[in-house]
Amino acid sequence: MPQHLRGRVGLVVPDRAGLLRRLENLRKPLKGTKFDFTEHDDHVEAICPWGNHFLCHDPAPRFGRINLGMPYVEFDVPVGAAKGIADFYGRVFGAATEVDGAAARVSAGMDQELVFRETKAKLATYDGHHIQVYVANFSGPHRELLERGLITEESNQHQYRFDSIVDLKNGKPLIQIEHEVRSMRHPLYARPLVNRNAQQTNRNYALVQSPYWV
Repeated sequence: MPQHLRGRVGLVVPDRAGLLRRLENLRKPLKGTKFDFTEHDDHVEAICPWGNHFLCHDPAPRFGRINLGMPYVEFDVPVGAAKGIADFYGRVFGAATEVDGAAARVSAGMDQELVFRETKAKLATYDGHHIQVYVANFSGPHRELLERGLITEESNQHQYRFDSIVDLKNGKPLIQIEHEVRSMRHPLYARPLVNRNAQQTNRNYALVQSPYWV
């Protein structure tokens, strides 16, 4: 069943005109779905057939070195949750965080961040959607989460999951989003996303030793 992100995905796309042409070409094939798009001064908002929202930006200094990619994922969270969420990521993962007005910003990679923006609107019921993160300190966050009873799955020696961000002072849940946490020794870490060997899957993947792509 399609999942629906309670928020928005930010993308940087270098050719706005080309993006708009491609989106326009999809209007007829996707008629009858939730697909739509709107051009704004500083971005194009696209809605996928299942209702997920993507904000497509032109390259800009605010996105650092990214000229094609995903600089942020923005989640809607209840009013009053931003400070606790920033504290959670700072303590558990040692991430750089800041609270900007009603939003918590969490560094999640080079020129990438998770944004948790407070809203008064009623949040949809959580449907199980998740994010995947790779961390250099794999055991430290695991220990913190385990002590607080937050680990939901011990996948293997390179991966675990949890799905609740809580107030560290009292354990109160702030927002539910499953995190698939992987170490940098995970076989899929830094896997190229182009020129893939079609015979390989997530279960049997191994780095190609040849200097040539397959």
